[in-house]
Amino acid sequence: MTKSGGRAVRTTALVGLCLAFTAVFLALGGWQVQRRAWKLDLIARVEQRIHAEPAPPPGPGRWAGISQASDGYRRLRLTGRFLHDRETLVQAVTTEGPGFWVMTPLSTDQGFDVLVNRGFVSAERRAPGARLAAQVEGPVTVVGLLRLTEPHGGFLRTNAPAENRWYSRDVAAIGQARGLSNVAPYFVDADAAPNPGGWPIGGLTVVKFPNSHLVYMLTWFGLALLTGGAAVYVLFDARRNRGKETP
Repeated sequence: MTKSGGRAVRTTALVGLCLAFTAVFLALGGWQVQRRAWKLDLIARVEQRIHAEPAPPPGPGRWAGISQASDGYRRLRLTGRFLHDRETLVQAVTTEGPGFWVMTPLSTDQGFDVLVNRGFVSAERRAPGARLAAQVEGPVTVVGLLRLTEPHGGFLRTNAPAENRWYSRDVAAIGQARGLSNVAPYFVDADAAPNPGGWPIGGLTVVKFPNSHLVYMLTWFGLALLTGGAAVYVLFDARRNRGKETP
């Protein structure tokens, strides 16, 4: 192969590589465009849900179809009786500091149980006896946000039901540990309506979705522009060199 022929092969390979990367980066940028549109739609839908009139809790007939996209953060109104003897404390870090979520089953008037996150308590208030006023007996009404179960445990920590140590709000595991046979596959974060005695503190749900898709989109399209420009430069440089070699 001549020297000029070898240079042509290298030029072709380099241009092909640049164009291949350009195509990949354009595809990734396009995917981020779609993801951003989906995220913005999700944020808009959730914002609408959290300010809507509260609806009744979804019953067993709807449980199989509940998802984050269609039901996450939907505002609900539940009526029934708390099962205080089956309360579960889940470790939490909140704007109030470290402590626990108080997860109490509510036996609803519809005939099934829903775990209610009544709110946050500090370590000093973890014992039910330290917040007796909140152990309400009789019918209650709770308004809050539907949340999907958290089945994977906390960061680097796993729920230990046998030791009564909980790091995530795993509805199925908590229901089984507390002997609940007909518990909904979601839980409800109670709103900020004060509990008797001031504890637990409700209304601490953080409704926030990370949305960095615009940054990712610009990054991928920027890389596509760079690699596409590199292909053009290589072709231009090869043509210039051929012109110099022409007698």
